[in-house]
Amino acid sequence: MKPYQLSITEAARHIASRELSPVELTRSVLDRIEQVEDRVKAFVVVTAEQALEAAAIAEKEIADGGYRGPLHGIPVGIKDLFDVAGLPTTASSQVRADHRATDDSACVQRLRDAGSILVGKTHTHEFAYGIITPTTRNPWNVEHIPGGSSGGSGAAVAAGECLMGMGTDTGGSIRIPAALCGTVGLKPTYGRVSRHGVTSLCWSLDHAGPLTRTVRDAALVLGVLAGSDPRDPATADVAVPDYTEGIDAGVSGLTVGVPSNYFFDDIDPQVEARVREAVSVLEGNGATVRSVEIPYSQQLMAVEFGLIMPEASAYHQEMLRSRGDAYQDDVRVLLEAGELMLASQYLKVLRVRALIKDGFRRAFEGLDAIVCPTLPATAARVDQQEFEFPHGVRKSVMDAYVGHSAPGNITGLPALSVPCGFDSNGLPVGLQIIGRPYEEQTILRLGQAYETATDWVSQTPDL
Repeated sequence: MKPYQLSITEAARHIASRELSPVELTRSVLDRIEQVEDRVKAFVVVTAEQALEAAAIAEKEIADGGYRGPLHGIPVGIKDLFDVAGLPTTASSQVRADHRATDDSACVQRLRDAGSILVGKTHTHEFAYGIITPTTRNPWNVEHIPGGSSGGSGAAVAAGECLMGMGTDTGGSIRIPAALCGTVGLKPTYGRVSRHGVTSLCWSLDHAGPLTRTVRDAALVLGVLAGSDPRDPATADVAVPDYTEGIDAGVSGLTVGVPSNYFFDDIDPQVEARVREAVSVLEGNGATVRSVEIPYSQQLMAVEFGLIMPEASAYHQEMLRSRGDAYQDDVRVLLEAGELMLASQYLKVLRVRALIKDGFRRAFEGLDAIVCPTLPATAARVDQQEFEFPHGVRKSVMDAYVGHSAPGNITGLPALSVPCGFDSNGLPVGLQIIGRPYEEQTILRLGQAYETATDWVSQTPDL
């Protein structure tokens, strides 16, 4: 294997044993970017010179006995919503083309403290308000979307342009590109990871988390990112465990719920088949499988957009008036529509959200996790507007994707997407594992057990 093809876990082992240097690994990643970026278009900016300088420093630190841990010397990409001191934070928008960050966001600072090497900033759907990421292409088939809004990070990891990509998730923006690009995507519990220094879409739904090649890699990164931060009042003062502890314990003794409604109602038959095969793998390895009903399923999408639209419009209100013509049409229309919502409607949405959260709390009684499709369909074509599901049901691409990921944002529950196969066109399918609050260890354990029992992690796109 070439260095850029390694997982974080593998690269860290070689770096710690001095079999691989951070400079060698970083050069391999930068060479890979040069090789494929003209097709993938994952990066807003590539910081090659700074990355090699940081890698040389990491190499010397390690040689001098200052090894910081498994992220030391690991090249990573940062979604262009996270502030990186000295670099623009454009949110892939002309509205902020002249913006330049003066300080690192909390996540970037923690990654730097762990010794990570930043190789560049990755594209997002403009201001994270969409699920396409128009600039970027899916490495499995460049005629298809990578998903969004963290599409640049998902595509970059899948293509070997970095070993980890930071993402944000407001309506599925980590899990959607993870599922469509065949990577692992982890949305932690709301409040587990600081969003200080991250451009907001919807403050009450925004999460930050990693996209990686393997489940263990996601656990390693979360261990660095997690923890309270007074600069983000939503973060919780909850102890941060070693997320790799017990990750190989298997699934015997765990009980998982498979939804009897909602997640399998409107779905591509090939996606459903891959997900049900994945459930059978978990069951065959010792998990107990039970049926579970998803509460308030008819209200989920109304609540998701009933929160995003007014909150996003409030955040953008001044910029929309001063630079409205600089927004892309799809985003500007959503921001303008959000200003039409009444305060009374927003308050009703908050009340229904409370009912949904309580309903999920009761649904989890006796369960360790809920397993379901990450998305109801694989990657849409670049020009595709909607899906047609069995029985003539048609849904827009956004509604189809967000409908499956929104429950994790509304409830704030941790959710993991892991690859679970491909459709007949060779496009990846994702399995979603949703857990109890702050029990990321459990969903990582389930994801690791499934990943170990299958061979999907070894599959990479042929660019």
